[in-house]
Amino acid sequence: MREGKSARRRRWLWRWRSNPLRRHDDIVEAWLVLAVWTLVVLGGAVAGLVTAHAADEVFARQRAERHPVRAVLLADTPASTLATWGRGDRAWATVRWTAPDGTTRTGRTLVGTDLAAGASVTIWQDQHGGLTDRPTDRTEASLEAGFVGAGAALALTGAVVGAGAVVRWRLDRRRIDEWGREWALVGPRWGHKTG
Repeated sequence: MREGKSARRRRWLWRWRSNPLRRHDDIVEAWLVLAVWTLVVLGGAVAGLVTAHAADEVFARQRAERHPVRAVLLADTPASTLATWGRGDRAWATVRWTAPDGTTRTGRTLVGTDLAAGASVTIWQDQHGGLTDRPTDRTEASLEAGFVGAGAALALTGAVVGAGAVVRWRLDRRRIDEWGREWALVGPRWGHKTG
């Protein structure tokens, strides 16, 4: 037999219903659970969206500030490398390039392997002419921003649920202590059995 909507609603809202056995801690717990769920759903969504938007702005700023420039390789690069960080088709090498202010600079950056000295390579520089990494393209930036936003939402969710669990645990401890005190008053009266 199917349960009616009003019966389900009453059961779901049992903490707010009038009941002679309802304690103040039950009301506090009901509001706590509602607040935790509201913060998880709304706060998690807002935190995720705000963080993702901020990360996307950082990636967009990097794309605007970093520019490719041609540089000259000053030494040969090895034919292949063992990839400990990243891909094995890149090697550290010293290069020379012209900064935006017209000065010639040298520095070390990752370039392709198996290149001879004097080869022309593309490097990335920041707005001041310093070496930097290639900026994240739009697709990668969107994915990374999404992951960062999801991480922020999960972090907020974990913090809120954890704090809610601690408060509920404290309420349970308080209820158990209260029951112990009440039993200490009532228990001795029930200790005498007839018979």
